Amino acid sequence: MQSTKLKSMMAMALSSAMLFATAACGTSDKADAGTDSAKGSDAATITSYDVSSVKKDDAIAALLPESVTKDGKLTIGTNPSYAPAEFLDADGKTQIGYDMDLARALGNIFGLDTEIVSSNFDTIIPAIGTKYDLGIAAFTITKERMQSVDFVSYFTAGMGYAVAKGNPKNVNPDDLCGLNVAVETGTVEEDAINETAKQCKADGKKDITIQSFKQQTDATTAVVTGKADVFFADSPVVGYAIAQTEGQLEQLGKDFDSVPNAIAIKKGDSQTTDAVQKAMQKLMDDGTYGKILQYWGVESGALDKAEINPSVG
Repeated sequence: MQSTKLKSMMAMALSSAMLFATAACGTSDKADAGTDSAKGSDAATITSYDVSSVKKDDAIAALLPESVTKDGKLTIGTNPSYAPAEFLDADGKTQIGYDMDLARALGNIFGLDTEIVSSNFDTIIPAIGTKYDLGIAAFTITKERMQSVDFVSYFTAGMGYAVAKGNPKNVNPDDLCGLNVAVETGTVEEDAINETAKQCKADGKKDITIQSFKQQTDATTAVVTGKADVFFADSPVVGYAIAQTEGQLEQLGKDFDSVPNAIAIKKGDSQTTDAVQKAMQKLMDDGTYGKILQYWGVESGALDKAEINPSVG
């Protein structure tokens, strides 16, 4: 359930969010896709949680390898179109959301400047260890991804569907065959809907038309404008989009398949993985983590233990 404070902030942000969704052009392959400013008097400023009180922990910071610390920065790749986890402030440049607050808090524990780089979601994992020290973008842990990176869990989220208010297309969550379904490129939801589409074909039913967007905001807008029948995303994203569009959307059915979200780290970099796990656990134990999640109204997804490569089904 979202807090009253978050609902108020989301209502304020409606105009700038929809402007951004229109301007982002989800087919863009540029590394900085989605950084166009949402300008105008209606643009609202949503402030991040203040993590300035989080100080360096010398023991944890000492665990990081020189490959991370030598430039004095913790460089993080993200895709700022997945509110409320990561999205852009009204200036069109500053990445905010609960993931971004946690990212900056980690940088403080390490005594490093946090540099967050906006990228398309599906380009982040391949660049971890070269362009980025970490990937923080609401990554769901999957066996396939664990072949490429190591993970430290920090949140749990289910999946869900959203449709236009009143479900005018009479979408049945148990039978999506023949519908237009919007997803963000590279997500587990895209993988899942591709499997569903194969099953529709095997059963001799109508094909699913999958609309895959580089930015989640474009997937949301596709349903609002009637270009798609339903969008499929993580449950916090579905809830945020519904509140943000002030009644234009509604959730279809209940959340399902809750799984951990995790920070992605270069495969085999045990020093950085250990440091990130200890830093996240410190944030959980000292209460900072809980305050950040509560600030954004997503405390229902809180974990009490940060784990390295937890087992997934």
